Amino acid sequence: MVSDVHGNAEALARAGEGADALICLGDLVLFLDYADHSRGIFPDLFGVENADLIVELRTQRRFEEARALGRRLWAGIDREAAIEGAVRRQYEEMFAAFSTPTYATYGNVDIPALWPEYAREGTTVLDGERTEIGGLVFGFVGGGLPSPMRSPYEIDVEEYAAKVEALGEVDVLCSHIPPDVPELCYDTVARRFERGSAALLDAIRRTRPRYALFGHVHQPLAPRMRIGATECVNVGHFASTGRPWALEW
Repeated sequence: MVSDVHGNAEALARAGEGADALICLGDLVLFLDYADHSRGIFPDLFGVENADLIVELRTQRRFEEARALGRRLWAGIDREAAIEGAVRRQYEEMFAAFSTPTYATYGNVDIPALWPEYAREGTTVLDGERTEIGGLVFGFVGGGLPSPMRSPYEIDVEEYAAKVEALGEVDVLCSHIPPDVPELCYDTVARRFERGSAALLDAIRRTRPRYALFGHVHQPLAPRMRIGATECVNVGHFASTGRPWALEW
């Protein structure tokens, strides 16, 4: 299982080796690598110096200044076309790296409308849907909730909750973002809370799945914890580690 792949196609091609299935919890796109500011769509378009600056502004939570910088840089450029072209090139490489079978859902930086063009036979995309894998029922909820980052696949709280509710009782609850628990949502390197879902937390308490698996928070304060009968696990920042997390039962 992987999450937050962010362009690491080389490691993704090996992630499913020896597994019955590969599960991907989203964020295939690399817009800007906060560890290496030379990587991603943003520095390819605007250079490393501007990438350094926008990372500094965002890290300091100076989001209005970051957005103002973005407006200046994008002036005169067809932003939608430029981003879509870059994302398409990344998706072509990412989806080709998926092993068979793969079950995947969207991250908050993904563009769901493009996925049907790249998901090959053997890749099943699920969002607000469930499937059986190895005798267990897995439910998938993709995307993120509104945040100051304004990433591409952020949906409103009610829509997200409806997708969670549609799953019913499952053995394994898979999402991109974590349940809304401070220890699971705090990023110790970025030094900020990421947005978690109260609907996920409520579903965990009500339906008591065996596992709740997610990503999104790259350096969490607590990579795993129990909520009642449920083992909650951040499966890891795959772009950085290149190591999948294995679920065995």
